[in-house]
Amino acid sequence: MKERLLGKTPEELKAIALEVGLPGFAGKQMAQWLYQKRVRSIDEMTNLSKQGREVLAQRYEVGMIQPVDVQTSKDGTRKYLFPVRCALKAGTAEEVFYVEAVMIPDHERKTLCVSSQAGCKMGCKFCMTGRQGFHGNLDTADILSQFFAIEEAADLTNAVFMGMGEPLDNWDKVKRVIDILTAPWGVAWSPKRVTLSTIGVLPKLKQYLQESKCHLAVSLHNPFPEEREEFMPVQKAWSITEVVRLIKQFDFTGQRRVSFEYTVFDTWNDTPRHADALLKLLRGMECRVNLIRFHSIPDFPYKSASAQTMEAFREQLEKGGVTATIRASRGEDIFAACGLLAGKHNVT
Repeated sequence: MKERLLGKTPEELKAIALEVGLPGFAGKQMAQWLYQKRVRSIDEMTNLSKQGREVLAQRYEVGMIQPVDVQTSKDGTRKYLFPVRCALKAGTAEEVFYVEAVMIPDHERKTLCVSSQAGCKMGCKFCMTGRQGFHGNLDTADILSQFFAIEEAADLTNAVFMGMGEPLDNWDKVKRVIDILTAPWGVAWSPKRVTLSTIGVLPKLKQYLQESKCHLAVSLHNPFPEEREEFMPVQKAWSITEVVRLIKQFDFTGQRRVSFEYTVFDTWNDTPRHADALLKLLRGMECRVNLIRFHSIPDFPYKSASAQTMEAFREQLEKGGVTATIRASRGEDIFAACGLLAGKHNVT
C-alpha cells in the first residue's frame, strides 16, 4: 500500500519532496494543497512539476477517505459513515471497520463530533461504542478525513473529539490532528474552536493540559467513586477524584474552558445527594456541568431521569455556585446522539 501524505507536517513533506526529486520548498506547497485547498489526489497539486507528481504518485497518495453513507436527522444533524483500516495489535493484519462523524448545525455554528478509534477500550456500560469492544486506533489521515471529506467541510466552525473512542488513548495521532487544525500552515483554527472529551486517562490528560490550549470536557457521570465504577470500569485505573485534582492544577479562568459531562440516569445519579457530592468535588473550579439525557440502548436496564428531576438537579448545582446546563439532544432519530455511535456495519 502507498503511504499517505495527509497528516504529515511541512518538514516531513519537505523530506518526501527531496526523496522524489522535487525541490525542498515543494513540501510547503504540498501542505497548502493538503490542508488549505483540501485536494484529494496528487494530480491536483498543479504547481508541482508533472514529472514530480508522477514520481510522487508512484510511492504516495493523499489518503483522504470518503464517507460511504450519510444520514440526516429531522433536526438537521448529519451522521457520516467512514470505512477505516485498523490492526488491533502491531504486526497483525489490518481489517476494515466503520466509524461515524456527526455534524451538528446550530444557527451559524457547525460543529463536527469526531471519532478517534474504531470501538473503545473503556467499556462504559451505557455507551454503544464501548460495548462493541476495541478494534484499533485511527490514523491521522483517518481522523482528518472526517473534517475534509464531508459536505459541510468548508463551513465547519468547531470540533469536539467526542465521537467513537477515547481520544487520549490515541493521543499521539489526536495531538497531530489538533496541531494541523491549529497551525498557521494547517487549517489555522484558533484552539478555542476545539474541545477534547475524555473519560480521564491521567498520564495522557496531563500531557494534553500541558501541550494544548484547546478546551477540555470530562465524562464524569457520578461523583461517588464506588458508584462510578459500576458503570465505568476505568474508575479502577484512574479515579475521578484524581482526575479533578489534576485539572485543578491548571488555569481555566481565561479563554480555555473545562466542562464536565453528566448523563443523568433515573435513581442512579440524579438525587440531591449526588448533586451535593458533585458540588463538593468541583468546589473552587471555574467550570460548567453539562447535564445529558440518557438515550436508551439494548440490554441496559436504566432509563433517563425525568425532565423535572434534571431541572431540579441543575437548579441545585446553580445554587451551589456551579454553572449547569441541560444539553439539548441532537440526532437521536438517526442514532447520532451521545452514547449511540457504533458504526452500523460493526453492530450485528
